[in-house]
Amino acid sequence: MSALFYLRSVALPIVRSRPCVSWLSGRIMSSEVEKARKATKGGETIFSKIIDKVIPADIIHEDEQCIAFRDVNPQAPVHFLVIPRKRIAMLDDVNQDDAQLLGHLLLVAKDVAKKENLVDGYRLVINNGKDGAQSVFHLHIHVMGKRQMGWPPG
Repeated sequence: MSALFYLRSVALPIVRSRPCVSWLSGRIMSSEVEKARKATKGGETIFSKIIDKVIPADIIHEDEQCIAFRDVNPQAPVHFLVIPRKRIAMLDDVNQDDAQLLGHLLLVAKDVAKKENLVDGYRLVINNGKDGAQSVFHLHIHVMGKRQMGWPPG
């Protein structure tokens, strides 16, 4: 078993399930904030490459409007993303014509959460813009569960 595999699949879920905030989780969050500060709108993203099957992903749902896949850097024992196939950089860029698509993304998040057995609840997160820690400029919903979430978030 590689060290990275062990860290992602065994150690991090155990650490994150503890009620205290760990040093490692804090470092990961800092890393995401730094990525968000450097991220720019426009151009191809890692998500468009996943949609086009240029790079692999652990896809758990796929339909004509969206795709859902497991996060490669999970922040909870279950952590997946739901993204539209339509290229929308951020929530600020949606308009009334996207209302049906946004509703569909939420319904897919709910359906996949049920398939993932998130019966005790889960959290949906949309990071929007640099101050919202958006590190990939392709609209996406994080769905996290299988642990008690803290409040307030952020």
